[in-house]
Amino acid sequence: MKRRNFITSAAAASVGVMACKTASGAEITTINETELKNNINHSACRWCYNDIPFEELLQHFNTLGIKAIDLVGPEEWPLMKKYNIHASMCWGAGKGILEGWNDPKLHEELIADYKQMIPRVAEAGYTNLICFSGNRNGMNDLVGLHNCVEGLKQIVPLAEEHGVVLQMELLNSKVDHKDYMCDNSLWGIELCRRLGSDNFKLLYDIYHMQIMEGDVIRNIQEYHQYYGHYHTGGNPGRHEIDETQELYYPAIMKAIIETGFKGHVAQEFIPTWEDKIAALKQGITICDV
Repeated sequence: MKRRNFITSAAAASVGVMACKTASGAEITTINETELKNNINHSACRWCYNDIPFEELLQHFNTLGIKAIDLVGPEEWPLMKKYNIHASMCWGAGKGILEGWNDPKLHEELIADYKQMIPRVAEAGYTNLICFSGNRNGMNDLVGLHNCVEGLKQIVPLAEEHGVVLQMELLNSKVDHKDYMCDNSLWGIELCRRLGSDNFKLLYDIYHMQIMEGDVIRNIQEYHQYYGHYHTGGNPGRHEIDETQELYYPAIMKAIIETGFKGHVAQEFIPTWEDKIAALKQGITICDV
């Protein structure tokens, strides 16, 4: 038996499996969610499975015991409610990763955009809304930090009013997002400190921060109060989080649990397996500590 197939089969056996079919008639072997420990609130990012029709993906989430999905906007929320899948990280505001809050020329547009989206997120019953620093484009990091504070402080009170948490994602600027400013924990933490609100947190992407700073478990232990959400991903390559990469996710998940974290951990690896749902199932079982 191939090692990959063995690992997948063994992981499935450890939590129990069941067989079912999607609406299209495809048979899938799924996790019996009653066997999941659920010390981790499991989620997964929509974009990693864009080639799977959204409704079919939600059906897979139901059978895998995944109760939330990341990086989804208002156009997707109605179908998610049909399948009782929560939006653990919303998007739909802002101009994307490259152009963000560090550029004061964008503040007027960004403020208007987020002021429209924050109430929509709250009305839909969700909490987290993503945001980005933007690229440096020659800007000094301290100047960018000041600019982010000046812009974000104009929408944080609205987020507080509606119970929405703005989450700025930590991304690597070495491999995937060259020149991105919020590329290390300490810069992001200083931004959190200056804003001084529980409604502004950092989205700690484990894959990205392994590339930029490493020491993942120690940083989670020391700075967890500033991290409002987590993403997974295998390094190198941002693929499966199994023995093919350098991070040991069971230990990382235990560290997250020990901080008392009650939010979501979203799988954000790019599957290399032909059966992407099997790869996702393996990721969930690895993280279900």
